[in-house]
Amino acid sequence: MSPQKTTVYLDAADYRRLKALARAAGRSTASLVREAVAEYAARERPSRQPRSLGAGRSRRGDISERAEDLLGGFGDRQ
Repeated sequence: MSPQKTTVYLDAADYRRLKALARAAGRSTASLVREAVAEYAARERPSRQPRSLGAGRSRRGDISERAEDLLGGFGDRQ
């Protein structure tokens, strides 16, 4: 994936702190911003539900209570 150029406006005090952090870590300010944005986006991303969730509903309310009985012998070699 190729990088997308953007412009971010920061308060002067925040930018000074960012530059100091970058200098102390031996990194660029841009790399710190990219890392922070990636972490934020991953944390705030809504969790996705599997598409198969609810597929093949049995319309019975006792399946979970009967799971062991229903799966009895499943996977046994014959």
